[in-house]
Amino acid sequence: MPTALITGITGQDGSYLAEFLLSKGYDVIGMVRRSSTMTFERISKIQDDITILQGDLHDQSSLVDLMEQYKPDEVYNLAAQSFVPTSWNQPVLTGEVTGLGVTRMLEAIRQVNPETRFYQASSSEMFGKVVEVPQKETTPFYPRSPYGVAKVYAHWITVNYRESYNLYAVSGILFNHESPRRGLEFVTRKITYGVARIKLGLAKELRLGNLDARRDWGYAGDYVRAMWLMLQQDQPEDFVIGTGETHSVREFCELAFGCVGLNYCDYVVQDPRFYRPAEVDLLVSDPSKAREKLKWEPQVKFEDLVYMMVEADMKLVSREIG
Repeated sequence: MPTALITGITGQDGSYLAEFLLSKGYDVIGMVRRSSTMTFERISKIQDDITILQGDLHDQSSLVDLMEQYKPDEVYNLAAQSFVPTSWNQPVLTGEVTGLGVTRMLEAIRQVNPETRFYQASSSEMFGKVVEVPQKETTPFYPRSPYGVAKVYAHWITVNYRESYNLYAVSGILFNHESPRRGLEFVTRKITYGVARIKLGLAKELRLGNLDARRDWGYAGDYVRAMWLMLQQDQPEDFVIGTGETHSVREFCELAFGCVGLNYCDYVVQDPRFYRPAEVDLLVSDPSKAREKLKWEPQVKFEDLVYMMVEADMKLVSREIG
């Protein structure tokens, strides 16, 4: 039975990945950092099937201890300060966790068990002010936020350890991926949760930023399968993962409100407070390398993803109001 260590297991991607690996017969170890409020909501159904341990990407010794004690065959580093707007308010913290934390994990692997295969969660935010459309593995990076900058560092340090120490270390450059488990601070979930609250009479408007921002949105459950596939190849390589389609926030709103028979124009208010200091340009993936080498294709269409999220939030808000 192979063993996998997942950092960030309580997050959206971590919970889907844990479920996927359990279905493949893995022994799953989840690393969580000590905090005053532990939230295991996303993994509550599988909590008895996995091992949860405390560790922190700030703390080298805790990572070394985990590697020595459990000797995982695979490490999936999904932990990060992952909310772009927060990275403007906490740029140093974002750099420490999202950037340097990756170095600490790679160093722990190098010291303890160089045979461990390592997956780094890179991000389409690294492309930022894009220099070509669509974006592929060879597209130069031009990050437009402290988060994007930290992810670029994490990406290149992963490449550096692969080439310098012959580690099996790869980066998945994932474009936006959503689900009913997405945090409420992210725009897609903010929309679907807002739709449910408006439909059920708890709110009268939804305040958003730039409705014309376009993203390549896929389903998180599809994307964790790509993570796993990257660690099953003969040679370590980086891959862009996305749908190859782009949709605007406005389109997302139109679909989401339409799911419950409402017109978004009657409820959505554009608020300058939610605009980014520096907006990224057109983010859209070219996932042809993943299709060819990993035989990976997204299964859930954009429209189905929006419907899935609205339906889940309608049920959630209904439960909240009793």
